[in-house]
Amino acid sequence: MSLKKSKGNMYPWVTHTHAHLGGECPHRCSYCYVDNPRFGRPEKFQGPLRLMHEELLVRYGSGRTIFIDHCNDLFAEDVPREWIERVLDHCALWPTNTYVYQTKNPGRYLSFIPLMLSTCMLGCTIETNRDISSTNSQAPRPVGRFMHMKALNSSRILFVTVEPIMDFDVEILCDWLIQIGPEFVNIGADSKAHNLPEPPAEKILALIAALNTAGIEIRAKHNLGRILTASMGPSSTQAE
Repeated sequence: MSLKKSKGNMYPWVTHTHAHLGGECPHRCSYCYVDNPRFGRPEKFQGPLRLMHEELLVRYGSGRTIFIDHCNDLFAEDVPREWIERVLDHCALWPTNTYVYQTKNPGRYLSFIPLMLSTCMLGCTIETNRDISSTNSQAPRPVGRFMHMKALNSSRILFVTVEPIMDFDVEILCDWLIQIGPEFVNIGADSKAHNLPEPPAEKILALIAALNTAGIEIRAKHNLGRILTASMGPSSTQAE
């Protein structure tokens, strides 16, 4: 039962993380970063999905940017509404923090907007515009995620994470992201050798150029350099 300082390959703009949900994420993505290649999945995140009631007692303090339930998907369809309400109520007790939520089921954000602090950040993972449900994930299809993110109230800070980036169609994904109009877009690569279908560097650079032209901030992760270097040589890492 603790609030943890953010570390490792987490977003550098996040200061802390906290998990209220135990068990395995119902989306069961084959590339889930919770699965450690050497040690497997931590016991805390194995088995049936559950709300860890003791975590609702954690004191958040103030002035922090806290990624909520970073090891699960709080807004997955299998998570009971009551659990989500209790987590949001917990965050509301400490209103001077910025709370970061990220999901692959953003359609569910819509019914919880009234319970969220105005300073919260609503994120969505869109790894590609292509359908990956048959092989890599049980999460909602990327096109559905796009449509629901586009429908969100612009009074909230929106962001999109394209990680682990998979092969995509440049014009379609660029159009999606521009229509969503996020504050920024995170872009990162697979860090754990899941043998995913990755795009060539040329596509990534085209995506970055298009978003820059549209005035959308890019927050590229260092692991993206692996794809850029492999495709185009060492000089390409300057694109980070």
